Amino acid sequence: MTLPVLISVPHGGLEVPPELEALCILDREQIAKDGDEGAAEIYDIPSEVIAFVSADIARAIVDLNRAPDDFRADGVVKTHTCFEEPVYSEPLSQARIETLLVQHYQPYHARLRGLAPRARLGIDCHTMLAVGPPIGPGAGERRPRICLSNADGTCPVEWLESLGDELLSEFGEVSLNEPFRGGYIIREHATDLPWVQLEMSREPFASFGEKRAKLLSALRAWCASHPA
Repeated sequence: MTLPVLISVPHGGLEVPPELEALCILDREQIAKDGDEGAAEIYDIPSEVIAFVSADIARAIVDLNRAPDDFRADGVVKTHTCFEEPVYSEPLSQARIETLLVQHYQPYHARLRGLAPRARLGIDCHTMLAVGPPIGPGAGERRPRICLSNADGTCPVEWLESLGDELLSEFGEVSLNEPFRGGYIIREHATDLPWVQLEMSREPFASFGEKRAKLLSALRAWCASHPA
């Protein structure tokens, strides 16, 4: 059964564009930690769902889950990681910033809009640090295994709660809208399709493959109980 779900994985990439390699002062480990470690493996289910979108670009370079005019240090084109580490040896020019948005940001969101009519539910999929980083909600606090959020309205409350119940059966620990309430992707695209944001802890309570299997089991159960 192909699940009627659109999966978005915006932060699983590690790519630094060649034209920025000389300026980027982050090593591969820093790039991975600022992104969603394990996301590319855990959410690798394109054959199981009706629509799937992922990105190769590293979150430290272009954050696809930020508004296009968010130019904070940890904004859409970052100057610093979530650990407050500088990304570049010198500031990027406005022309380079605009090129990054045209080449990476805009196409990703265009694909989400184009695929929305095929699905019943969009799920923006992330992994989160087991303990909150200096920048972000709950700095220094342990996070639950799963955080599911709907930004107070990007999908029906019943859908959020019932999907949360299925995930709870698999993962044993689920929080709704805490510590995350839902980012730009689900807020921006909720006019096209109901969306939720799924954050899975990087805590090593299971292997990537086991986490993927648990997720698929929960999604299959939810879709079976919510037929079109």
